[in-house]
This record gives sequence, C-alpha cells and structure tokens, in this order.
Amino acid sequence: MVTPKVDHAGTTAAPDKAKSKPTGLQGDRQGVSGKDQELVLGLGHLNNSYNFSFHVVIGSRAEEGQYNLNFHNCDNLVPGREQPFDITVMIREKNPEGYLSAAEIPLFKLYMVMSACFLGAGIFWVSILCKNTYNVFKIHWLMAALTFTKSVSLLFHSINYYFINSQGHPIEGLAVMHYITHLLKGALLFITIALIGSGWAFVKYVLSDKEKKIFGIVIPLQVLANVAYIVMESREEGASDYGIWKEILFLVDLICCGTILFPVVWSIRHLQDASGTDGKVAVNLAKLKLFRHYYVMVICYIYFTRIIAILLRAVVPFQWQWLYQLLVEGSTLAFFVLTGYKFQPARDNPYLQLPQEDEEGMQIEQVMTDSGFREGLSKVNKTASGRELL
Repeated sequence: MVTPKVDHAGTTAAPDKAKSKPTGLQGDRQGVSGKDQELVLGLGHLNNSYNFSFHVVIGSRAEEGQYNLNFHNCDNLVPGREQPFDITVMIREKNPEGYLSAAEIPLFKLYMVMSACFLGAGIFWVSILCKNTYNVFKIHWLMAALTFTKSVSLLFHSINYYFINSQGHPIEGLAVMHYITHLLKGALLFITIALIGSGWAFVKYVLSDKEKKIFGIVIPLQVLANVAYIVMESREEGASDYGIWKEILFLVDLICCGTILFPVVWSIRHLQDASGTDGKVAVNLAKLKLFRHYYVMVICYIYFTRIIAILLRAVVPFQWQWLYQLLVEGSTLAFFVLTGYKFQPARDNPYLQLPQEDEEGMQIEQVMTDSGFREGLSKVNKTASGRELL
C-alpha cells in the first residue's frame, strides 16, 4: 500500500481539513477503518505501473502554511527486500493571485521597485561624475557599471517572477538573461569592493602580489557561486543534489566575503605604519579613518545580507518570508549609497589626496618668462588629486 502524507505547517493534515479526491482503481482498504479510510487513495494499474491523484483544498486562512508531500513505499520497509522504483510527480499549485506561493507573491513588485531605486542611484552617480570630471577615476565608472548591472539583474528577476505567477513557468530567455546579469553583478561587486579596499586608482595604480592573489581567488569562487545559484534556481528542492549545491553556495559566498576584507585590513595597517614615518600625519590619519569606516561598512553589509537575513527567514511566518529579500536588497542599496558618498570624486576627499613632493602639500608655482608663446604661463606641480596643470 502506498500512502502519501500531506503536512500543513509541519503537522499531518486532518481528514476534515485536507480533502482528497482519489481516482483510478480502488486500492485494498481492508484493515483500514474509520476516518483513516478517507486518506487511502485509489490506485490505477497500467503497464507495470501504478498511478493515483488527489486534490487538496485549503479551506480557511487558519489552515494556511507550508506543507510537505512525502512518498513511502511500504514494500521496502522489510530489510533485504528493497527494490528500486521510479516515480513521476505532477503537481499544480495555484493561489487566487497566481501560481506563486504566499511568500513569493510580493517579490515581483519588490524587485521592480528595487530595480528602479538602483537605476535612480546609478543615474545620480553618473551626474556627479559628469560634474566632477577632473577628480573622476576609472573605479568611479566601475561603480556606476555595478549599479546599472544590479538594476538590470533585478529587472529581469522581477519579469521572471511575473511570468511564473501568471503562467506557472518562467520564460527561458528571460531566465538566461537574469542569470547572465546576476553573474556579472556578483563579479563586479566583489571586484569593486576589493579594489576600493586596496586603494587602487585612488591612492596607487599598481596592485601588490598579495592583492593579485586575492583576485585570483575571489573571481573563480564567484564563478562557482553563480553556478550553484543557477543550479538551485533551475532545480526543485526535492532534487537529490539540491542540498549539496545550496551548501556550496553558502560556503563559497562566505569565503568570498571574508577574502575581500584582507585588502582593507592591509591598507589600514599600511596607513598606520606610514602615519609616523612620512611626515603626512594629518592626511594619513584622515585616510585611516575613512578606511576604518569602510571596513565597518563591509562588515555590516556581510552581517545583514548573510546572517541576519537568514535568521529572519527562519523565524518569520511563511507569509512574511519575502522580508528576507527586502532586507538583502535594502542593505545592498544602503551599502552602495554609503560607498558612493564616502568615495565620491571631490577635492576635499581624504581618499583622493595623494602624497605630495613638498612637505606641506602646497602647490608650487614656477613662473616661466620665456619669450614667445610661453610668456605669462605658469607651471603648477601636482595638485591634491595628483595631476599636473599648465
């Protein structure tokens, strides 16, 4: 006898709550009495295979909750008589609002709103770069590219959820575009954080061997993490390898988050050592303070998106599990905004103040009085941003 069991919120559904409509040939009901007979499904037999179907109706909000569908083959309960079998399950789940579960219904609007927020932040960031072209570095444009890529990724994610809710399945082309943009977003995010933490383009133009090794570790791990994410998105939770890929994604993500902290720590130590040796105490202390703030920002970002968010999903009711995605995307947007504010292109930003040749860091003007076209011109040494002016 094969008996499926439907659990609601972790408990076995009572016969008067989960109504089943068996079809096919009637199974053997001998030995089953009372209300248990209502849970025994009829079996159909065709070409050495059995089939059955049932219909579960959630009658009230009090009965709503997460459920499990478990299959038990009673013939394999006897030791030494286990036999392999194949099973095919076709499930059609639908809420009045669509095919998404109660926890996923708000995700379409959530991802659309967050996509618009990141797009607005990207446009505002580009406007700042256009107004301060003289103090703009390559990494500033990399930060803009990251923001727009994040916005596009959320847009495809939102559209994908819309079609799942309306049609019951995703559109393959849109799903592929979401995976591509998600992969680019993940790579750009960790590369940008590591470059800012190492001081590249702002303070130095050459990465050390240790910093190059960090990128050699982070980028392949990000590829592996995105492969695990794509596998999880395209598989059901009941798949045999789903749990393995989920553990791989969580572990690799934590390793990447821990690895990108090393360049920030190395920069802090370098500034601490330089504060007492090169005579630029004020400038170095300002940079040191900024690096420490950035280190705290990265720690908070990792803490909220990897730890607090997971705990929130574990403790809130299933109807409110979309708050997990809201916390992740909201924390990411706040991190982007704070990073842009801290490292915006401005002359008075301590991050952009390079070491000067003169002791006071003042501009030295050399008047050139040669005849001809050079008369009246002056040459100015490196400014606070490190460029030469004529």
